[in-house]
Amino acid sequence: MKKFAIASVGIVAALALTSCSGTSDSGGSGSKELNLYAWADEIPQPVIDRFTKETGIKVNVDSFDSNETMISKLAAGSSGYDVIEPSQYAVQQLVGQDLIEPLDKSKIEGLDKIAEKFRNPSYDEGLKHSVPWVWGTTGLLYNSKCTGGEEITSWKSLFDPKWKGKVNMLDNMLAAYIAGLQVNGYPANSTKESEIAKATESLIAQKPLLSGYNSTNYGELVANGDVCISEAWGGTSTAKIVEKNSDVHYVLPEEGGSLWVDGLAIAKGAPHQDAAYAFINFLLRPDVAAMATNDGGLASANSAAQEHVTDKGLLSNAAVYASDEQIAKADFITDPGKSMKFYQDGWTRVKAS
Repeated sequence: MKKFAIASVGIVAALALTSCSGTSDSGGSGSKELNLYAWADEIPQPVIDRFTKETGIKVNVDSFDSNETMISKLAAGSSGYDVIEPSQYAVQQLVGQDLIEPLDKSKIEGLDKIAEKFRNPSYDEGLKHSVPWVWGTTGLLYNSKCTGGEEITSWKSLFDPKWKGKVNMLDNMLAAYIAGLQVNGYPANSTKESEIAKATESLIAQKPLLSGYNSTNYGELVANGDVCISEAWGGTSTAKIVEKNSDVHYVLPEEGGSLWVDGLAIAKGAPHQDAAYAFINFLLRPDVAAMATNDGGLASANSAAQEHVTDKGLLSNAAVYASDEQIAKADFITDPGKSMKFYQDGWTRVKAS
């Protein structure tokens, strides 16, 4: 859910904030401290402990529950953070507000290990401001026993009257529009008013077919056969359901589905920039990147990390590691900017229908 809670560029909440502690080295060498601001558990504690053991650099960790919280805190100034972990659309907002540093590629080692799909993403071309860390997808979860053995491969199944009452959609505006847009042949990150309007009409027409909008226990509903097909987020919980129940399958639809990426960036004016680059380089090591999967249950954006993944079953579980073929057409969900209004107005109509 966190990947799609997008706020318009430039809208910043007024918060009472405190800064990370620690002395500043103004980017010089010899720093023994790093202030990290990241999603909870996405950079597992064993990764941080290993970094400190190898480098002697103490890591002070704060976590956030949304990109908007993170952006607001940085925008308020004097955060004291060095490395932050924004999602893809948040990178765009941070660049637009001049809240992160351009990366000095001469100080980074291991970018060649990043998987091809993430080397030149639309949200940060050439990885000028961020380094991909972990990723996931939005696709389809279905119960083949419930569908009578029929394979589900397209968003069209979510709009098919024959599954009336057995279809679930994620209760999230931009997630719902992924299906609404792509089923009409449009990109999931469209900013065109006419395309968003067409997707709105499709979602309104779909609504009588739904068992409901549900973003919490839809996996259980599919596993139990209460719902045959659901729009779904890939990830640890979905992967576990797929692993436990041979009738349940997760796929990216033939129209593409979508991708989210959480990456590493250096906060504007980071007080310990040398430590920040040391930390990024450490996370780019394949054996360390694999810990995102081994200890965190998430797919690493580092292709070389896969040989270090201990549970090889995760590599073939599409809910974690969708194949290169599956993600080839997947769209990155990017910041819609001023077009957010079209989504918000449309979603209001869908929910009221």
